[in-house]
Order: sequence, then structure tokens, then C-alpha cells
Amino acid sequence: MVRAVVFDVGETLIDETRIWTRWADRLGVPALTFLGILGGCAALDLSHQRAFEMVRPDVDVSAEIERWALDDPDGLRENFDADDLYPDVREALAALRAAGLAVVVAGNQPPQARAALEAMDLPVDAIRTSDEWGVQKPDPEFFAKVAELSGLPAAEIAYVGDRLDNDVLPAADAGMMPVLLRRGPWGYLHAARPEAARATVVDSLLELPALLAG
Repeated sequence: MVRAVVFDVGETLIDETRIWTRWADRLGVPALTFLGILGGCAALDLSHQRAFEMVRPDVDVSAEIERWALDDPDGLRENFDADDLYPDVREALAALRAAGLAVVVAGNQPPQARAALEAMDLPVDAIRTSDEWGVQKPDPEFFAKVAELSGLPAAEIAYVGDRLDNDVLPAADAGMMPVLLRRGPWGYLHAARPEAARATVVDSLLELPALLAG
């Protein structure tokens, strides 16, 4: 029986379209070009960092983020806010909690992401980021910390994400119930792969209450 549901952030709860479009503007390339290259990285199992290298081989992303903050201190820049939530998020999280399940958010995110998520007043029990834990998915230690935070054995936790490599397969290996969300470039591509058979594949977070609350 599942007693806790843990969610990834990017392209699970957060629509990253605006973030990547702002990055394209910052890097001086058309949005379609940058988004297309990101899709290529997803298809080729390359890190999204390679997209930056392809369009701007000389770019130092960390330094660029610092310059961007100086140029636009009040803008969102590489960050997100409540306007970036997918429309099914609040309803689905609330329904899961109403069904008696613990709801947790834990993903590979920088430190400011936790504050951004907490400001949205989401119906969740806890929010954590890889940065504060000092470990990133798909490291098994990340999923050990998820179980520790939930206070439950892995078998009673469902992990929901949009990627096989970072979310579904390591969660399954950790003994959790893996749920692959067919959303975002990685989600659509990974759902078509044979390894997706190890997970339950859904097209909306609104499918989760009926799936998990039994």
C-alpha cells in the first residue's frame, strides 16, 4: 500500500517553457532553436548542459547566471514562480492529501527552488532539494533521503517524475513504486522506451488519486 507520494519538480510540477525561453533570449538564439536542441539532448541521453555548450561553446553557465542577476535583479531569470505550475498540480496534490496520503516534493533543484515552491502554498507536507541534501538523483542516497524524510519504508512510497534515468528507474531500484509522467520532452520520449514497462505511466497528475489511494 502506498502511503506517501513524492514528486519531482521540473516538468512534473513546473512547466519550464518560460525558463528555457528566457535562457534562449539571454544566449541570443531563437527560442525554437534552443528548445529543439534541448529535445535533441533528451533523445540522445545527453545532459541539458550540453544544450548550452552547443549554442554558446564559450559560455560559463554559473558566471552567466551571476551576470544575469546583476542585469535583471528583479526578474525571474533562470527561476520559476506560481505562474509556471502545470494546471493539474494543485488539484491533484490536494486530492492525494484528502485521501490520507503524505505528499512530498523532492527533486534536483538549486537552493532558491525550495523558497519558490514554499511561496506557492502548495498542499504538501514537505519540500526538499538536492542542493540542501548534497546529493542528486539518480544517486541511491537521494532516494534513501526521500524514504528518511517520509518516515516510511520504500515499498510504501510512490515517486513521480518525468524521466526514466533520474526518476523512475532509480526509484524502482530503491524499492519504491515508480510513476512516469508523460510530460515535457524527456517524459514523452522516455515513455516510449521499453524500460518504461517498469513504471506506471500517466498523462496527468489527476490520475494519481484513483491510482494510489486505494
